[in-house]
Amino acid sequence: MSALENDIVDLQQRKEEGLTADEATAEDIAVLEEFLAALEAGEVRAAEKNDGEWEANEWVKQGILLNFGLRNIETHTYGGVDYHDVLPLRETDDLPERGTRNTPDGTVVRRGAYIGSDAILMSPAFVNIGAHIGDGTLVDSCDTVGSAAQIGDNVKLGANTLIGGVLEPVEAAPVVVEDGVSLGAGCRVTSGFVVGEGSIVGENTLLTPRIPVYDLVEEEVIYGELPPERRAFTRFVESSVGDHDLFEGGAYKPAVVATDVEEETLEATQREDALRDN
Repeated sequence: MSALENDIVDLQQRKEEGLTADEATAEDIAVLEEFLAALEAGEVRAAEKNDGEWEANEWVKQGILLNFGLRNIETHTYGGVDYHDVLPLRETDDLPERGTRNTPDGTVVRRGAYIGSDAILMSPAFVNIGAHIGDGTLVDSCDTVGSAAQIGDNVKLGANTLIGGVLEPVEAAPVVVEDGVSLGAGCRVTSGFVVGEGSIVGENTLLTPRIPVYDLVEEEVIYGELPPERRAFTRFVESSVGDHDLFEGGAYKPAVVATDVEEETLEATQREDALRDN
């Protein structure tokens, strides 16, 4: 256990024993500041992959929650407008030296967010505390990356994409979008769903553990994850409600269909070649 982890665990215990924001000392706040700096530097993460499975770092998520529970609301200014929060926004002076850019007029990065090198944040976009944005990743206009979400390297988050945040319970793994994923415009990924490496997801697809994924590669129905190297899109399948007077022709529910990304890409290329030849 590192010194920082030990300090966070100690603070959590004291909070459970009744410590309030008004009672927190300057030393307590210094621990929280050190914790946020470690998040922003990528030295600690809310979740990590162990033996092929993503697992939450509970103490890190506790540290994030402590920043809400042991701080008082203060008035800050952004873009000439006052706002009121327990945390200021993240300083972004370190981005240019690493080749990362954030466009003006509404790109908001909260304290405690990690932003990798050669990344692009388009306005208006919002990146919340504990989020991890990998190298070479695009966060497009009107995107939201929620608390503790883990976004890999060379990911494309299409415009108006929502990546949900998962802070509680602390043992729950957050949303994960692995390396090389492309999410089409309007996608939503929530409730700890894991999007596997190299996958391509069609526009307006909802990925959540409550919606089944029909994986045509392995010919199985799975929940909570999209395997690597898949091309996914929304379809509707028959619902257990079945025939009902309110549903002429039967009731249907949303599902996600996943095919092999390489085969789909090859077919698309062949179709394009055929069109060009004719």
